[in-house]
Amino acid sequence: MPDTRPTPASGGPPQRRIRSFVLRAGRITAAQQRALQELWPRYGIDAPAAGVTQYLDTEQLFGRSAPLVVEIGFGNGDNLLALASREPERNFLGIEVHRAGVGHLMHQAAEADLRNVRVACHDAVEVLSQQLTPGAVDEVLILFPDPWHKTRHHKRRLIQPEFVDLLVSRLRPGGLLNLATDWEPYAVHMVEVIGAHAAFRNLAPPGSPYVARPEWRALTRFERRGQRLGHGVYDLSFERVTNAG
Repeated sequence: MPDTRPTPASGGPPQRRIRSFVLRAGRITAAQQRALQELWPRYGIDAPAAGVTQYLDTEQLFGRSAPLVVEIGFGNGDNLLALASREPERNFLGIEVHRAGVGHLMHQAAEADLRNVRVACHDAVEVLSQQLTPGAVDEVLILFPDPWHKTRHHKRRLIQPEFVDLLVSRLRPGGLLNLATDWEPYAVHMVEVIGAHAAFRNLAPPGSPYVARPEWRALTRFERRGQRLGHGVYDLSFERVTNAG
């Protein structure tokens, strides 16, 4: 069944916010399960209470003040791990609803003794809105989100005007939003929705809405799958402009 939660609406029955993901029971290895149990106190961020805003003190959370990068839907965490290893001067918060991927990332982070990674296993909308202060984020990564191919499912796509508003509120002026997809219709949708927001400037070169594949982006299993299927990969990069409210 779709993973939805009733939210109050004045003057009518409770409305159901459509989520961009559906939780499915998946196989978790013994190592991943052990990581979830043993490493959560080190790397994990507990989910917010329903409807309660309680902003994280990121300086206390990481033990320092540093630029914050948030990756939404990190899968098994390969890209996040590579970035955190290569850029120890930045803090990284990964958000992923699937426990196997969270367990895998924490296991690998502990093996590498990474100290600049934290993980939330919860809905990204609620983490951003209830736990991250406005303007606290320097960069957001959204790589290969579910494109929800069927027309009747397009309403489930993560990139929607309301979510873009939320991203704008959490990114500092000058902050970056980087995305990638292997589904061209979703890439077009992203360009239209994000490009329509006055607070974002597309960093693509003249003549194209897309940027070249960035060197920092790890080759994920989603991209490898797309390559096998003959799909193109579309990278997008936007800057949160400084003169937007």
